[in-house]
Amino acid sequence: MKTKNYLNDSSHECYEYLLVINPGKEVNEKLMAEKQMFYDDYKEKGAISTKPYIIVARFVAKEGMENTIIRWMQRICSKQKSFVVMLNNYGGFPPNTIYLRIQNEAPLRQLAKELSVVNAYINASSCPPMLLTPKPHVSVASNLSEEIFFKALTQYAHKSFHESFLVNELLLLKRRDGYDAPKPIIVFALPPFVEDLVN
Repeated sequence: MKTKNYLNDSSHECYEYLLVINPGKEVNEKLMAEKQMFYDDYKEKGAISTKPYIIVARFVAKEGMENTIIRWMQRICSKQKSFVVMLNNYGGFPPNTIYLRIQNEAPLRQLAKELSVVNAYINASSCPPMLLTPKPHVSVASNLSEEIFFKALTQYAHKSFHESFLVNELLLLKRRDGYDAPKPIIVFALPPFVEDLVN
């Protein structure tokens, strides 16, 4: 995300925010084990220094905008039913990221669409536009050298990974710049999914 200059401009007091899905404890442990295996094989610290979040959106905003953004997001999340995420094997974003594919992207795309109202508010406040993840995924390792990327991609093309988990909340994280670890500021609960039964 090219926000570094804007974030470092002290006259704005801007922060980077990330709206993420945090897999449940059991799946989280399996994902961290995958990231650890990548580190063991390739000695890439980026694999183990990041948590296995699914980033839904990232944006830069002034701290004074935070309460309004949170209220909008609470409203959006109150209408988004819980959903299941299915992780299905590996892929790569050339030239530097190995990731786990999300098989059912529709709920995430719907959520991104609903966030347009928050994006409009951010833009109206002279902040850069919100970045919505075009291909939702779980990063195994990123910022790889091209050589490591292609070597790992060849290996991971033959590996399999299948897990699923229920998403019943979203997490909003905040950091001063791209070098800081993001800190959680609020959890947005999603209403339970209830199937319509037709008799």
